[in-house]
Amino acid sequence: MLTRHLVALATAVSMVSFAGTVSADHHGKKMSNTDIAKAWVSAGQTGGKDASLTIMKKHMADDGVVFRPRYVGLGFTHDGYQTGTMIVNEVIEGSPADGTLEVGDQFVSVKGVAVTADNMDRLSFRGKPGEMIDAVIKRGDKEMPISLARGKISYSISKADMVEWMENADGDDWGDEKFTLHEAVGVGNVVYVWTEIMNTDDATGQPVETHVVTRFQFNDDGKVAAIANMREDRFILEQRGFTISR
Repeated sequence: MLTRHLVALATAVSMVSFAGTVSADHHGKKMSNTDIAKAWVSAGQTGGKDASLTIMKKHMADDGVVFRPRYVGLGFTHDGYQTGTMIVNEVIEGSPADGTLEVGDQFVSVKGVAVTADNMDRLSFRGKPGEMIDAVIKRGDKEMPISLARGKISYSISKADMVEWMENADGDDWGDEKFTLHEAVGVGNVVYVWTEIMNTDDATGQPVETHVVTRFQFNDDGKVAAIANMREDRFILEQRGFTISR
């Protein structure tokens, strides 16, 4: 879940303070940038979806952005795991899919394999940068072949889009099973928060843990202008029993 690693990451521990812009909490107490960053990552763990939304709406600048982790791929998302059909619901601007796919397109087949509810999580979209992926899509009443070249993708989400996504997301399973905030440090308008989270893998029943470093960039008004994080993605996969190979 996106919120687990971008919005709702932590519970509070001892404070690391520094001189800088301050804001006020709901009690009127002044909050430094570090205070805000720690409260931000704590919100989803202690208060769930509502707390995450409240702190984002209050402390993120209107033009603030959430930077998503980079990856090699095609640059689209679909809602197939909920609907049983692979229908495009987002195309990332500037990605390989941009200009070829449109929201609402339905995948009929991928590399000659018909798309079904049972196999869509195993279809062959993977490969190295530049590798061509041939597919057939349905747009309206018409089926058409397409070819997409995998590429490096880096993108961000606006505050407005993030708030909309969160408001429509399921709030029943918002936080992580276990959370520790190890450290929060700030220099100028930048704050780094180091956390550790743990969840149980549904397939194996084994605990899966990862360290996360979240970077907050504040503007001169004390609002979050940008947020991004780095975590141990390979370690997560290895704990779940996956291997990385060509």
